[in-house]
Amino acid sequence: MIVALDTLGLLATAALFGSMAFFSAVMAPLIFIKLEAATAGAFIRQVFPWYYIVIGLLFSLGAASFVLVRPVDAAILIAAALGAYVSRQQIMPRINIQRDLAKEGDSAAKDRFNRLHRVSVWINGAQLLGVLAVMLRFTVF
Repeated sequence: MIVALDTLGLLATAALFGSMAFFSAVMAPLIFIKLEAATAGAFIRQVFPWYYIVIGLLFSLGAASFVLVRPVDAAILIAAALGAYVSRQQIMPRINIQRDLAKEGDSAAKDRFNRLHRVSVWINGAQLLGVLAVMLRFTVF
């Protein structure tokens, strides 16, 4: 039973790391390189809610698998899942509003957009480091 929970948690964590790294390092930049700005922006607005749902589910699956056998790792994944929730439900809608206001000529909105975007990038980076820490802890503990 413990081996099965460890294996399921590790698989969820590895899938999480791979999907987050691929989306952040490959897909997001490619979308803005290959598509016109308006199309890329509209596409990203459709993709990000799903991104957060997928990573939130993987964080939750990993945490649920680890909660009894690797509580520290479960806590890391729970914290990261909360980051996904806050990003999707709080930060992303505000980013979209500020982006729309900036397009309408609100110069202060561009600064607010940039600040919120930086926060979302920092959260995503912290989540990725948390996932990496869980995988590294797996090799040590």
